Amino acid sequence: MRVLVLGGTVFLGRHIVTELLARGHDVTLFHRGQRGLELFPEVERVLGDRTFDLDRLPADASWDAVVDTSAYVPAVVATSAGALRERAGRYVFVSSVSVYDVSLPLLDESSPTPELEPGAARDEMVPETYGPLKALCEREAAAAFGPERTLVVRPGLIVGPWDPTDRFTYWPLRFARGGDVLVPDDLDAPMQAIDVRDLAAFVVGAIERGQGSVVNAVGPRERTLRDLFDACAAAAGLPARIVPLDLATLREQNVAEWSDLPAWVAPGSGHDGMRNMDPARAIAMGMRYRSLAQTVADTLRWAQHERPSGPLKAGLQPEREAEVLGLAALR
Repeated sequence: MRVLVLGGTVFLGRHIVTELLARGHDVTLFHRGQRGLELFPEVERVLGDRTFDLDRLPADASWDAVVDTSAYVPAVVATSAGALRERAGRYVFVSSVSVYDVSLPLLDESSPTPELEPGAARDEMVPETYGPLKALCEREAAAAFGPERTLVVRPGLIVGPWDPTDRFTYWPLRFARGGDVLVPDDLDAPMQAIDVRDLAAFVVGAIERGQGSVVNAVGPRERTLRDLFDACAAAAGLPARIVPLDLATLREQNVAEWSDLPAWVAPGSGHDGMRNMDPARAIAMGMRYRSLAQTVADTLRWAQHERPSGPLKAGLQPEREAEVLGLAALR
């Protein structure tokens, strides 16, 4: 197959390109060149801004599929999908489970997708409009290519090597420091993170099979926070003791879910759907999961040896964690 990847040098895009090349496919990268110019020297590479430079692509080229991992506003998808609909067989748009009303207790592909609020900007993404704008992006892709030629992939928390967010990486690194580890006492909460390599393999396999659909690409429902912490402890191989704190204490100490304690959302916080997403359609379409132990071990290895230097973007700083643990011990 010939595949055009819009982006392709950061996290999921990088892993999709790696998977495509491993399976012997012909890849063209179109990106701005701001990151990852050293990657994939063997592929055809066209530099430009997808908003107005798509005419830099070879005029006589066509592709079996376009993979779009880098769009957040609908006008950008409308431009790229409109320009490529006669030159590509399929459009793969990577969206997000944030398109749903995540306050619902269970999410599947039939769950409601709230509309953008009246008056909200359509040409600039802010956290409050991320989900509705992604939903509008999905519609633009389907409008250009038709539903049968469009694959909309809605991931939840994507994790693994080269994750720029640190939202999962924090935990393997934290356990590798040893000592007392502050965790929420919600240990049996579902933890449906998906390994980026499993997601990349799913996307490439779906292209190979000619699948068009809307699909939630999330981890298995049976995994829990306890499983994550057990895997982190095993990968670290150092003594570590989890110190679970209840939600009331965490809120009293201004310890935030998802950011300070990544990969976890509290029950009843308006995000219950993020704790319970149905992956059945993805599994039926070919999704396969590696073990959580492997994901954790590989993430830790990458974080310790290849992650770019700099402070973590998520999780508690050591001094802050020690402060909260100290205050909790005085109660």
